Amino acid sequence: MSNAQAVSSGTTAAVRDTCLCLHLQRAARAVARQFDEVFRPLGLTSGQFSLLMALNRAEPPTIGRVAALLAMDRTTLTAALKPLARRALVEIAVDVADRRSRRLVLTAPGRAALAAAVPVWQREHTAIERRLAGTNADTLRAELRALS
Repeated sequence: MSNAQAVSSGTTAAVRDTCLCLHLQRAARAVARQFDEVFRPLGLTSGQFSLLMALNRAEPPTIGRVAALLAMDRTTLTAALKPLARRALVEIAVDVADRRSRRLVLTAPGRAALAAAVPVWQREHTAIERRLAGTNADTLRAELRALS
């Protein structure tokens, strides 16, 4: 028999109604599902689009830099890279300056996939911002950046 105290239904309702973590998670999942749906014909997920975009740089970034940018741990990032590498959209290369480090290279097919996805992203992003009627999207972005 447990001596744990029960949490009241009032507390449960208060957390449900006010918890920033819960509301951010719900919103993130809903938005990700929307982008997953529009990217599906391109064979991409919203996470893969973000990852390809993070690699779209003049100099191929290291795994550590991309993990930090996307707020992912390196193990999760490595797992996310595998399907993109299998499709030859991304190449994981040894860093010539530090052979212990890996650089993430956006390949020509990866750049083509990203180029095809950008107009889809633009349309969906515009539609989502329209749904934020009465909300300043720039302020929302700034506040979300402050949390990360």
